[in-house]
Amino acid sequence: MKIQRIKITSWTASFRYPNLISGIQPTLEVPPLSTVLGLMNAAAGQYLTHENLEIGYYFEFGAKAFDLETIYQIDSNSNNKATNNAKSNVIQREFLYENTLWIYLNDNQLVEYFKQPKYSLLLGRSNDLASIEKIEELELKNVEKASKIKGQIIPLNGNYLAGQLQALPRYFSNTFPRQNLGTEAFSIVSHLAIERQTNIIAYRDETLGKNGVDIFFHQFSLSSYE
Repeated sequence: MKIQRIKITSWTASFRYPNLISGIQPTLEVPPLSTVLGLMNAAAGQYLTHENLEIGYYFEFGAKAFDLETIYQIDSNSNNKATNNAKSNVIQREFLYENTLWIYLNDNQLVEYFKQPKYSLLLGRSNDLASIEKIEELELKNVEKASKIKGQIIPLNGNYLAGQLQALPRYFSNTFPRQNLGTEAFSIVSHLAIERQTNIIAYRDETLGKNGVDIFFHQFSLSSYE
């Protein structure tokens, strides 16, 4: 299969656990699908209403550590509206260092957005700035029982792949406040995971890692969640 691959890098990245609001803030080792789709929105400069989207991606990092971060907690009134009262707090936030994200797309219009992004690309928070290093076309080989699935998230239902289990949204609504769309259980498989046989159909990128990586393609249609 011919595909367009976009290489994105950043010094730091942080993908917080959806249900952790306060205390120590760990990071997921792979960005959720909603984060990658958010990158496309930033590149396009608009909210994209995807239909029949096919997208794969692979993520790896060089190191993981904790840092201290100052946050500001804003009070709300009886109507749950923000006030001018705020207090500072110091928390421990985990972050990933020296990151690379490869995105695989077969939609040329989406690829064009990455050639001249409208807004800054972020791998997590506002200080996790990312840049596009390369966009290229390559051929991927179909693999019926993928054994090199790593650096990705895979839907648990129907695949039951070993990994860190986490409920994650596929996308967010274009409303205020935003609503989670397509939340389901995913297996988060780090790029450091051991290779193992699966029943997953994927496409092998032989240019990544020592022996290649099998890329799982997510199917997404916004109308399915409206």
